[in-house]
Amino acid sequence: CSRCMQCDAKFDFITRKHHCRRCGKCFCDRCCSQKVPLRRMCFVDPVRQCAECALVSLREAEFYDKQLKVLQSGATFFVTFGNSEKPETMVCRLSNNQRCLVLDGNSHYEIEIAHISTVQTLTEGFAPGEKDSHTYTTLLGSQPTSGGNARAAGMFLQYMVPGSEGAAQLKLMAGEDANASKRPAAAWLAAMHKAAKLLYESRDQ
Repeated sequence: CSRCMQCDAKFDFITRKHHCRRCGKCFCDRCCSQKVPLRRMCFVDPVRQCAECALVSLREAEFYDKQLKVLQSGATFFVTFGNSEKPETMVCRLSNNQRCLVLDGNSHYEIEIAHISTVQTLTEGFAPGEKDSHTYTTLLGSQPTSGGNARAAGMFLQYMVPGSEGAAQLKLMAGEDANASKRPAAAWLAAMHKAAKLLYESRDQ
């Protein structure tokens, strides 16, 4: 790599070559001067990144500092699996290794994050797919759609079950905690939406 991949400056004794620790591309000092923590790649201390990667890493750092704790603490939901008409009261949380959604109630389920294909935030007063929902369909490929500022009331997930054909689905609707409050569930939904958004935006990073 003889030139900066951002500004096309030629590398020489004065213009030194640097590598972005996130994308691995070559840049000059001016185009790769920001140093930001990169926890997803086990860099706790700030490391050199290009401007585009630094923006994503900053959003991820905010997620690790704020939303991750909410997801791992969990919240109470009414959970409906597939075409069942009877919801089950369960606590949904992110596992400590951040790889699974864990649902505990009368039964126990674990859904691998890597197997989730669709995350849709359900808002009050609208059915799934209507204009005031935020959807991240097939996080690895499709463009998300969003609209409105209505409060999140639940979430719809589609995911693959190893060894079975077709996608399974479940619906989470905010439930009340021991203090008869839905605030923990609303905060969990907001954090999960943030996580899905970050996964979509950083899928090529």
